[in-house]
Amino acid sequence: MTRWRREARDLLELWLLPGLAAVLPWALCFPLYRRLARFNGLYRETVEADWREAMRQGWGGENQSHWLWQRRLVTLVDHADLYLSLTRGKAWSARFVDVQGVWPAAGQAALLCTFHWGAGMWGLRNAVAHWGHAHALVAPLDRRYFAGRTLLWLYACLRTREVGRVLNAPALDISASLRPVLRALQQGQVVMAAVDVPADTADASVEVPLLGRIARFPRGLFRVAAQQNVPVSVYITGLDIGTGRRWLRMKNLTLQESPQLLAEQVFAELSVLIAQDAPAWHFWGQAPRIFRSNDE
Repeated sequence: MTRWRREARDLLELWLLPGLAAVLPWALCFPLYRRLARFNGLYRETVEADWREAMRQGWGGENQSHWLWQRRLVTLVDHADLYLSLTRGKAWSARFVDVQGVWPAAGQAALLCTFHWGAGMWGLRNAVAHWGHAHALVAPLDRRYFAGRTLLWLYACLRTREVGRVLNAPALDISASLRPVLRALQQGQVVMAAVDVPADTADASVEVPLLGRIARFPRGLFRVAAQQNVPVSVYITGLDIGTGRRWLRMKNLTLQESPQLLAEQVFAELSVLIAQDAPAWHFWGQAPRIFRSNDE
């Protein structure tokens, strides 16, 4: 694909179609998104690659067209959440987000774990309403990885900036060290992280059961949380694909001195989520980097 065709697709898929959420009432926008998600060309490369990998892992389902439609819909809504976040506030959240569970007590340090599943922006807003501010862990944006894709670069920068704005605190870059997380927790602050990233992004890994296989994820965050004895909660923001309503569910975990046991608790929640709604996981394309091969 030529650069200009790629840029044109990024303009449509990252800016124009998701941006409709900023100007249309959600009650009108979501039914439109359901229809748009039926176009096979939308997010074709990533969605079809996700389905092929899900099939290899045994989670591609029996109805390929429905799986692909649902995967496209979740992707579109996840992108639209950026524009909703920029233009909507507490009133929108109160109307369209159903909350289940409670956060750990305010006024103390906490680690809030989530996954690249569903559409998570509105979980951030609910958390900051409880604590006042929180730090998100984000991957550093290296312009070299966006070569030839200026609009994708700008979208990623805008989304990262919006996360910091919503949380009223700067994001933490832990690409070099976990010291920023340690300092934040020691100061009684809240750290939020999507933890289902491949283990090859970190120096040390932890192996946990996931979907009947063994998966590897970075260990450092669980080690710090266990050593600091801070409350850990798993939070999930899901999408009702029939109505467009969101649900936020929080589950507070048992304190653990063992990073291994803590990680197993956290990723047991991811196993349940994927088993319930496999197309909502955005990281199927990363599965070869996550699951231990049968030869090992």
